[in-house]
Amino acid sequence: MRIWYQSLTKASAWPAYNAALRDVLVGVAEPDTEIEIHGITGRGGVGDQYRYLEFIETLEVLENVERATREGFDAFLIGNSCDPGLREAREITDMPVLGLGETSGYVASLMAGNFAIVTGSQKHVPRLIENYRRYGHALTLHSARSMQMIRLVDLDEGFSNPAVGAALIERFLSEAESVAAEGAELVIPAVGVLMALLAREQVHETASGIPIMNGVKALVKMGETAVKLRASMGGVWTSRRNAYQQPPASQLAEIRRHYGAVYSTLPDPDSDTGLKANS
Repeated sequence: MRIWYQSLTKASAWPAYNAALRDVLVGVAEPDTEIEIHGITGRGGVGDQYRYLEFIETLEVLENVERATREGFDAFLIGNSCDPGLREAREITDMPVLGLGETSGYVASLMAGNFAIVTGSQKHVPRLIENYRRYGHALTLHSARSMQMIRLVDLDEGFSNPAVGAALIERFLSEAESVAAEGAELVIPAVGVLMALLAREQVHETASGIPIMNGVKALVKMGETAVKLRASMGGVWTSRRNAYQQPPASQLAEIRRHYGAVYSTLPDPDSDTGLKANS
């Protein structure tokens, strides 16, 4: 199977992380799974903790969803804890689309009665809490903390400088032990970059013994599972009733006149050949 892994980092700004991420993804994937890692190549890639900047990056993510659909990928994974574009992506493609934040929460709920999240920037905390409540975790989300990092791209040095990496992990573990002492049963490091660092260093639980759920690994395995489940259910996956409903063919021409080549994987109603728009 072919999986598109969408990072919200720009390769030139996160070189060490991207190399480590590739190792983590390849290490957890099945032998017959081909994973392509894509980052932000246009505007952005360094400050998605800010909602405006994340919005700008999300446009490229959604363009890539359409591209991945046209190129025959089997699943699209959004490797960012805030799941930018997750619902919109499901509206424009039939393949499974999974988000790092949503997947982490659901898997954590299989592992423990409650969970806490520790993220990098305090700015991420309100957004993450909103998302987890939307995903149905109002009762299982124990608490949310941050490592108080202002410039998230500073995390990249943790992959190339052992001392910096060790300090970042210790910083995370300190927050994790605090929430454990307050009753949390599991901790999610709610930063994809931090997940990759912890995976590389094989850090899977706190000193007090509560699990550290690695969402990057869970995202790949759940993505593979979704592809297999879809195949076993006759190719059926995303419901088109209400939430992820697509525009009717009768409106596509009008919509595209005003918005451009959107919903490009839907049939072109003006074409006698039945080819996909933009194919």
